[in-house]
Amino acid sequence: MDKKDHKIIATLRENSRMSLRKVSKRVHMSESGVRKRVKQLEREGVIKGYTVVVDPSKLGFSTTAIIGLDVEPQKCRMVIKELTRLGDVKMLAIVAGEHTITGEVLARDNKELADIVLRKIGGIEGVTKAHASVILERIKG
Repeated sequence: MDKKDHKIIATLRENSRMSLRKVSKRVHMSESGVRKRVKQLEREGVIKGYTVVVDPSKLGFSTTAIIGLDVEPQKCRMVIKELTRLGDVKMLAIVAGEHTITGEVLARDNKELADIVLRKIGGIEGVTKAHASVILERIKG
């Protein structure tokens, strides 16, 4: 990857729906050159897909929390499998640090968040502790 590839990626990260014609103007390349580079970046797996960023509050989810989970090591993969099945869990990662797994959960309110954390997530075999940090205001990302 070179500087042009990085510029193309940065431009698409701002707006993945931007036409390649507009991208080409932004990065000072021909449209066909940008198209070839984007296809190559997709083939190489650098660009894995395109997505829509949604404001959860507009969909009725007023509470977002980051969940840190302590998990029995031998049951980690099983816990991950169960967590991926929960529609309430929007992001999931194995992490190094205080917790074994970290996730992001959306809920309509604090009562629903408590149900998700205590009953759904806390009820998964292998989860020993669930720590929820409610996001008060999202600054970036």
